[in-house]
Amino acid sequence: MKKETKISHAVIRRMPRYRRYLNDLQKKGVSKISSSEFSRLIGYTASQIRQDFNNFGGFGQQGYGYNVTALHNEISLILGLDKEYKMVVIGAGNLGQAIVNYTYYYKSGFVVKGIFEINPELIGKKINGIEIFDYAYLEEYVRKNKIDIGIICTTKDNAQEATDKLSDAGIKGIWNFAPVDVGVSEKIAINNVHLSDSLHSLAYYINRRND
Repeated sequence: MKKETKISHAVIRRMPRYRRYLNDLQKKGVSKISSSEFSRLIGYTASQIRQDFNNFGGFGQQGYGYNVTALHNEISLILGLDKEYKMVVIGAGNLGQAIVNYTYYYKSGFVVKGIFEINPELIGKKINGIEIFDYAYLEEYVRKNKIDIGIICTTKDNAQEATDKLSDAGIKGIWNFAPVDVGVSEKIAINNVHLSDSLHSLAYYINRRND
């Protein structure tokens, strides 16, 4: 695999989608696919698909196309999905519970080890067998259990404090669902997810279709 240097965020964002479609093709028993066929299926141009894969060395053969299983495996390696990631959720409200339930049923190698909450009425309870702990012990738990990812499901006002605690405890990545961008040092990977942005974009496309 080609050494990754200056790969654009746009390319990285497309890789999980490629992998998802390839997974569906595997389930259907499809063994190979050309860039043109993949283009019709996924919606990107054949040229875009080839350019994206060439960032990592390219995986197809002229006149043959792509081996579906091999390409799926290569993308999994690129995305680091050949290993398990331990996670904690901060905030046991409706969104936090939804994230825990999603990861529990999805079984994707991302495992929630603990949930942290300040509400004393929730501390000690379990969601799908995962215990809700006192937020005061967050840093200690993250250090002791070598947690990889912290999922922020707190209010806007508490998000940065939770992020700072996770950072100080040695977290590797932050998945932030609070309605505010949080800041971390350059050594920590972060994805600020704004559900409202996605919904507002949908509203735009709905209205564009009615023009």
